[in-house]
Amino acid sequence: MVSTLPFTTRPEIEGTFGVVTSTHWIATAVGMSMLERGGNAFDAAVAMAFTLQVVEPHLNGPGGDVPVILYDVKRGKPEVICGQGPAPRGATIEKYRAMGLDMVPGSGLLAACVPGTFETWMMLLRDYGTMNVRDVLEPAIFYARGGHPLVERASETIVTVEALFREYWKTSAAIWLPGGRVPMPGTMIVNPAFADTYERILKESEATGGNRDRQIEAARNAWTKGFVAEAIDKFCRTTEAMDTSGVPHKGVLTADDIAAWLPTIEAPATYDYGGLTVCKAGWWSQGPAMLQQLALLKGFDLDGLDPAGPDFIHLQVEAVKLAFADRDSFYGDPNFVKVPSETLLSDAYNAERRKLITDRASLELRPGKIPGYGGTVHVGIAQTAAGAGEPTTGKIAADSGEPTVGKLGEARGDTVHFDIVDKHGNMISSTPSGGWLQSSPAITELGFCLGTRMQMFWLDEKHPAALAPGKRPRSTLSPTMALRDGKPALAWGSPGGDQQDQWICQFLLRHIHAKHNLQQAIDAPAWHTESFASSFWPRAARPGVLVVESRVGEATIAELRRRGHVVEVGPPWSEGRLTAASLDGVRRKAAANPRGMQGYAAGR
Repeated sequence: MVSTLPFTTRPEIEGTFGVVTSTHWIATAVGMSMLERGGNAFDAAVAMAFTLQVVEPHLNGPGGDVPVILYDVKRGKPEVICGQGPAPRGATIEKYRAMGLDMVPGSGLLAACVPGTFETWMMLLRDYGTMNVRDVLEPAIFYARGGHPLVERASETIVTVEALFREYWKTSAAIWLPGGRVPMPGTMIVNPAFADTYERILKESEATGGNRDRQIEAARNAWTKGFVAEAIDKFCRTTEAMDTSGVPHKGVLTADDIAAWLPTIEAPATYDYGGLTVCKAGWWSQGPAMLQQLALLKGFDLDGLDPAGPDFIHLQVEAVKLAFADRDSFYGDPNFVKVPSETLLSDAYNAERRKLITDRASLELRPGKIPGYGGTVHVGIAQTAAGAGEPTTGKIAADSGEPTVGKLGEARGDTVHFDIVDKHGNMISSTPSGGWLQSSPAITELGFCLGTRMQMFWLDEKHPAALAPGKRPRSTLSPTMALRDGKPALAWGSPGGDQQDQWICQFLLRHIHAKHNLQQAIDAPAWHTESFASSFWPRAARPGVLVVESRVGEATIAELRRRGHVVEVGPPWSEGRLTAASLDGVRRKAAANPRGMQGYAAGR
């Protein structure tokens, strides 16, 4: 009998020992090697995360941030580790306005939060893992010192900021323009200062002569209270870095800010859909917007719809617009503001919101009204369409991501992602990001740069996501986990800024309603809308714009345009970088995205 299953680019990986999947083949291999050596999913996660900082430097780095969702079978519940560092103590709205700013710049030093990655990975290693600091740092040191083949998109990114590096960010040029030239794809790229940083942390850790916990504590101290924090403090105090404002600025991040912060553990936000309990990071992230999409879509019968057809796409896109309008109006750090979380995910509220979804594409920003909550949504630069079905006047990005824009050229930073299930049934999903090579000048003695997550704050005191010292920015980073009958069943996610929770939702809808397996759900044609204010500088909105892969087909594109969507047709394999892993009894499965030719899954 001839198979009628959807086309896939590669098999869905299946085994009983463990599976690992990530956005880069080297990280996947490193993670699998940790499982083979007897480590658990959390050991593998830490080693992979440090490796990804080296092999995907245009997508993440030590100066960035990270949310983690995990299920530890010993604890018996899903947990979120918030590795999103907060705004420094010196970051106030008044200070930034006094500089003549109406937005936090999208690049440079003014947008740097407390780096959240290192402390998060050390917490995960100490409290959930089994291995030593050396085990998880050695692969990153190996590739930073010995070299790794530069991926095509990293080379393309360096091209976009080459002039910026040469004229202003000379410390970055010293690393990323070896021999004074942009390295071609496939070039063996090294970063000895980066290797030195982690090697020194390792040496200070092992110099304690103590047990595993004491070595982890010494590694933490080297970062938060030792030479790393000191180098960051000095760099921010003494360096004026050109940023998107067109004026160089010093940073406000200090060693005291770094020493004062620790990652936190919290319960996930959840929503029941299709027999699963879907888990996301809390309301300091955009994660709940994916849950609200499900709450809105629960009122429609998606079973039997073509998952690349106009009805399916239209309904999901219109749900995105409503959920993201609420995201931009109501979300903020719950430690600082009250978020109407129960209302936003309630059946009654979403039943009313659902009435706004018709057979026509909405071109408006329509947040809900919840008395006593919410703020004005500011759009930095509105890029409006010339007309339904026609090209828009705004510049179309080559790929979707989290943009950081240098004064002398535009570059798009993005994110990495990984999912792991081990032989014990532990599961983890994480989306590290920030600290891209194009985000701010490299700190010479450390070999890496700081992140720019503060650009997500509003300089509006009345908004829930207003800038304030010690406050977490409303991050786009959004790993996902789903439980079945209280047990871990599925972990998945994607890089992509505002697009993350669009592609993540599409994956789940295809998996549930079209019965796609993991690889089928990843490989299927995808899309995203830009019909709301971007989370990143310069906060552009493109009302009605819907970007689809050409593989959705001419008939679907024509029907979407007839319904009023401003459809832009992208290359056939251009949307998202999803990875996924699942657990069903003894079966462990994984899949990875062929888009970009970097992601791979492994397992046995």
